[in-house]
Amino acid sequence: MLNALGHTGRVKSPTYTLVEQYQVGGLDLLHFDLYRMHSAEEWESAGFRDEFDGHNVFFIEWPNKAQGLVPPADLEANFEIPAHGRRVTIYANTEMGRQCLERL
Repeated sequence: MLNALGHTGRVKSPTYTLVEQYQVGGLDLLHFDLYRMHSAEEWESAGFRDEFDGHNVFFIEWPNKAQGLVPPADLEANFEIPAHGRRVTIYANTEMGRQCLERL
């Protein structure tokens, strides 16, 4: 996704940093990996709530780790690895998500 938006640099996994920030395609994009998050207190103390100000776009891996702490996802992408290749299914959960999906 980042490359499709025009990012030419390295894309790092935020597994240990929890978040990586990118400015690409005119967007402020944050990529969260919440696998290592264990409680709402961790989310609050990291200050992540402040990022949800209506100006950022988010990719969130393991969103169930922040259930009830983040707004509902506009789009949801499910990744599968069949015997050959990869399959990604994208679902629109909101009107904004439907509009974005139509543009893809």
